[in-house]
Parts: sequence; C-alpha cells; structure tokens
Amino acid sequence: MKFHRAYIEITNVCGLACTFCPPKSQSTQTMSLSFFESILLQLREYTRDIALHVMGDSMVLSNLDDYLEVAHRLGFTVMITTSGFYLDEPRRAMLFHASIKQVNISLNSFNKNSVSRSFEAYMENILALCDEKLGQSREFFINLRLWNLDDACSEELFNGHLFSLLENHFALEEGMIRHCLSGERQSLRLAPKILLHFDRYFEWPTLHNEVAGDGYCHGLSKQIAVLADGRVVPCCLDCDGIIELGNLHETNLGKILGSQRACAIVDGFKEAKAVEDLCQKCSYKKRFEKGSLS
Repeated sequence: MKFHRAYIEITNVCGLACTFCPPKSQSTQTMSLSFFESILLQLREYTRDIALHVMGDSMVLSNLDDYLEVAHRLGFTVMITTSGFYLDEPRRAMLFHASIKQVNISLNSFNKNSVSRSFEAYMENILALCDEKLGQSREFFINLRLWNLDDACSEELFNGHLFSLLENHFALEEGMIRHCLSGERQSLRLAPKILLHFDRYFEWPTLHNEVAGDGYCHGLSKQIAVLADGRVVPCCLDCDGIIELGNLHETNLGKILGSQRACAIVDGFKEAKAVEDLCQKCSYKKRFEKGSLS
C-alpha cells in the first residue's frame, strides 16, 4: 500500500473561525516533536510526501522549522496549508526550508472572518512571500487558493478586489484573471511557480448531512491522515475522527492499515461503494467521478 500523500495535523489550532469550516469540536492540541518523528518513521514505507494540515494552521507554531527539519532529515517533502494570517517576516523565513515543496494560502480566510486587519494589510505579507520566493529563485510552489466559487457568484465583490490587486502586483493585463476564469476548478499562472487556484465551495462531511450515496474516494488509496491526538483516519476531511481506524499512541500504522475496518473501506471504494456512514454522507467524492475534475 502506497499513498501519494499523508496529512499530519501537527496542531489543530488555527486561531480563526472561518464560516466555511465546521465548528471546532476537538480539544486544543499540538503534536510533540518526538511523536511527529515516530509517525514519520512509520510512514516512510508508504509515502515521502506529507501535508502538515487537517484543520489547524501549522504557521501558528513558532518552532515549525523544528518539524520541517525532522521531515527533511527523514527524507520527506512537505506541503503547508495556511490562512495567510501568520506570515510575518520570521514565519515567512521558515517557509524557505529545504523540505518545503508547496505552500497553499487560503485567501478566502480573510473574507470569512471578522478581523480588524485590512485586506491590504492581510495581502501585504502574502505578496511579500511571493516576492521573496521570486527574488531567491526558489523552486517550491505557492498556491493562492480561492475556493469560493458558486453558482450565485456570492463572492463577486471580494474576488474583484483581489483580482485587481494581483494584476497590479504581478504586472498582469487589467481584467486578465476574470477573462480567464471558467467558474470551475482551474489554476492561473501569476509568476513562475506562483499560481492562483480556483475551486468551488464544498460541504464538509458530517453525520448530519444528507446521504450522498456511493462512489469512489482517494481515502486509503492515495491519502491518509493523522490527527493531532494520534488518531488515524482515511482522509483529510474527517477532521473529527469519526472514522477512527486506530491511534498511533497505542497501535502501529501497519496494524491499523491492515485492520478489518480499513480493508473494508479500501475494498468498497474499489467497487465505488462507500461502506462508512460518513463516506455515504460526503458529497466531496462526487469530484472523483468519471469526467469530473479531481
């Protein structure tokens, strides 16, 4: 069994309350460095690509570079996903660590929070990171995420303000971004290895959702996730650990992946069947249907 990526929630703290995220139900926790290293040692035979994210924002950690150093020493490449609110100069410097493969910045975090910071002040550090990357000719990707598309164009004003700012900063033709926008998932190149990535809003899976039915998912075939408290779940959307396959504080990863429950999930998805209640109520898997963008 090999995974494209493992999601490791080194902290479940993000410091925000975005309206597009589910309410936080888990107690605040940050993974110790020693436990993080023990997880990576077990993951080495399954993947060498990790994302330090499920619900928390790893940029809140002042010692993030210690985690990155462990990952680099053990041969992993790292993807960071952040709200963009914690990109002051010292924290930006940590993102130039040799282990970093990609930095995702969720731009809609600004629009979906009540904050005193102005939009221009919020974007200042994000654009500074882009400029520093270009100035140093570093090879990692910066992915500016705008996952707020919907049929009602509900974020038209915010997006328009953002487009103007980006076009001005990256010396793009006025109106270029809107002209290229398809309304579906796509990426636009702003500069070398700096992308503006669009996608539609999605519904987080909960047991309270309407039944979405069977289908295929990447859970336990292309990805796996470990929550801050050590619980292993099939995918990065099970932020509450509803499908807890085991806990790495108590059981090794090999035994967890070989469990009857894990195998049933894998075998089910091979036949486009969602055997878990949460998976039945997850509409995100529709994105993996034949003909859909995944």
